Amino acid sequence: MTGRLENRIALVTGASRGIGAAVAKRFAAEGAQVVLVARTQGGLEEVDDAIREAGGNATLVPLDLQDFDAIDRLAAVLAERYGKLDILVGNAAILGALSPMSHYEPKTWQQVMDINLNANWRLIRDFDALLRESDAGRAMFVASGVVRNIRAYWGPYAASKAALENMVLSWAAELSKTNVRANVIDPGRVRTGMRRQAYPGEDANKNPAPDEITDAFVSLAAPDCLQNGEIVKA
Repeated sequence: MTGRLENRIALVTGASRGIGAAVAKRFAAEGAQVVLVARTQGGLEEVDDAIREAGGNATLVPLDLQDFDAIDRLAAVLAERYGKLDILVGNAAILGALSPMSHYEPKTWQQVMDINLNANWRLIRDFDALLRESDAGRAMFVASGVVRNIRAYWGPYAASKAALENMVLSWAAELSKTNVRANVIDPGRVRTGMRRQAYPGEDANKNPAPDEITDAFVSLAAPDCLQNGEIVKA
């Protein structure tokens, strides 16, 4: 297969459904070798089937991002197998619950922070060196418009996404004189399971499907991308 990402090694988290699955399939269609990371084996297999039917290649990694040691081990495996990573997509996230700030259980707060923020820091920590081994390392993390449009009852999710943005932009500043670029993508309203969870009464058909917003991901993943430290609207 040929495309803008031909022969690039790309890791995508939350790749079993929604935006992550759509991005993984699009990357594969653009010629990338994709590493699919998610908790759900069945969902990963469905995405893998679609990629292979289209002539692409994928590696499946069933992994709970709250298992930080497993992220470390994955980095070691990819270092041994490929010696580099060309593209990193930090997409996996959970909503948690919509509730008054003082009503959250500590367990819920911690889970949202672990998946939406701490796991992405772990990805940066583990894959920074491998991205630098690429001729054009590209990293992107999925944020949310709730960071700029403050809403009641979105406590842990909004806080985690605000911290994620600042973390990625700070890292991007550190990368300014390297061959690696790191950016944030705000996908906007997209027809996903999380969106349905947050807005159960909304007409989902008014929102774009995940595969309609993948152009921005390809552009930021391409070797010729010069953007760094930006918040990009999908």
